[in-house]
Amino acid sequence: MELLGKTNIDFIGKRNISFVISSIIAVLGIIGIIQIGRGAANMGIDFSGGTAMQLKFTKHIPIAEIRSALHKSGVAKVDLQEIKDGNKILVKIDKNTSAALGKSTDVVQNAFKKEFPDNAFTVESSTEIGPSIGDKLRKDTLIAVAISLLGIILYIAWRFDFKFGIGATVATIHDCLAMFAAFYLLGKEINLLFITAVLTIAGYSLTDTVVVFDRIRENMHKNLKGSLQNIFNMSINEVLSRTIVTSLTVFMAAASLFFFGGEVIHDFSFALLVGVLVGTYSSVFVASPIVVLLENRAAAKQAPKN
Repeated sequence: MELLGKTNIDFIGKRNISFVISSIIAVLGIIGIIQIGRGAANMGIDFSGGTAMQLKFTKHIPIAEIRSALHKSGVAKVDLQEIKDGNKILVKIDKNTSAALGKSTDVVQNAFKKEFPDNAFTVESSTEIGPSIGDKLRKDTLIAVAISLLGIILYIAWRFDFKFGIGATVATIHDCLAMFAAFYLLGKEINLLFITAVLTIAGYSLTDTVVVFDRIRENMHKNLKGSLQNIFNMSINEVLSRTIVTSLTVFMAAASLFFFGGEVIHDFSFALLVGVLVGTYSSVFVASPIVVLLENRAAAKQAPKN
């Protein structure tokens, strides 16, 4: 499917504008990561600590009804996970809510007894998630993201060239920072689902960048006439329709999850929406211009001096 005809857009020539935009995104993302590392952002229960309960009901209850029952009892911030086997529900309440309510396990049980009197339940487990565990999870998560980005630069450097590896890694880091910036500025909850979305988008962005780089490498091997900037622009224009179709398809799927997937994956799907947009942008306006700059610098150093 070709949405666009033959285009001749000077993407590389607009690199100064894109670098300014990307620098702003990167600064905001770094601020967000620092705040997350300090625990000063809207941290989820997995990172901040709280209470986790697993309950087994006699009859099935929709997640929406359980959330509504807890909200009526003053439990505003809660994570719910449905366990299909045996009508089980995992309830996680953050430490701030637990402190305000007192013994949160009693509050949860009383809420269910009041709202679902005909549906008996048993508490299979109740665990306190301490702040030390949340702190360790935060640090381990940031380390996991850093290791994945290191793997990206090694893979691209092996498949293409070290300069291409730098361009792909900078673009991927840019996408991750954009997602951290969006969630921090909008006050959205930072939880394990968000980290999953970050790593998912890192993979998507890398795949999109590799497609562009493949065409660039192919055209460079053809020894086409013209400057390096022209070869890069021509290559990006040649795969532009493919990039738009792919991104639009993924965006539509993520939008369906966002609007119809329910509250449990609402923030996850929002992260995917942000990531797809930013990932498509970075493949064209960040990764490729960086490679051009590095190639030009390398050529300038090798040029004979008068």
